[in-house]
Amino acid sequence: MLESVGALAASPWIYALVALSVLLDVFLPLLPSGVLVIMAATAAAAGSGAASDHVPQYVPDILALTLCAATASVLGDLVVYRLARRGGDRLDRAIARSRRLTSAHERVGAALARGGGGALVVLARFAPAGRSAVSLIAGTAHRRTRDFLPWSALAGLSWATYSVALGYFGAHWLGATWLATGVSVLALFAAGAGAGYLMRRGPSPTKAG
Repeated sequence: MLESVGALAASPWIYALVALSVLLDVFLPLLPSGVLVIMAATAAAAGSGAASDHVPQYVPDILALTLCAATASVLGDLVVYRLARRGGDRLDRAIARSRRLTSAHERVGAALARGGGGALVVLARFAPAGRSAVSLIAGTAHRRTRDFLPWSALAGLSWATYSVALGYFGAHWLGATWLATGVSVLALFAAGAGAGYLMRRGPSPTKAG
């Protein structure tokens, strides 16, 4: 099975698979979109001839791969954002029943009100399910698209660049092997854990009065 996945990472179909996975993991955070991006970047490093004696027949383009992942990330965010904006009172009541979602709603809403959310929106893209939460909350809070979209784009590009860099440089340093892929994936998970911790430790919104 691993060999089949590796072969797919070194084929033109990798762009479609990465785009679909990144687009859908806003709904299903367990999809291994980051792993696929890393594997494709590893294949690109192998194609450079510097990381492996075996050069794949097809070599993914690093820039195209990064833009593909980033664009799919933004599109997925916008789909959830738009759906949440139209969710109405039922979605608001569902959030109100969860203390965690209520706290996140207040924090993200306050950050977006200050000009788009900045670091919080970018951090959320790395944190497990953080991307889904931010897009959902931005929509239910009825934040303007022009406030949300630039930060979503920055978050998607940051995540895609980081993931591609992990796979590409990891393969150069450790060789285009499953060991390099595993180490890169662990680094991606570590960044996600760190982002989740920073989001939980973030200051609560100041209450008036």
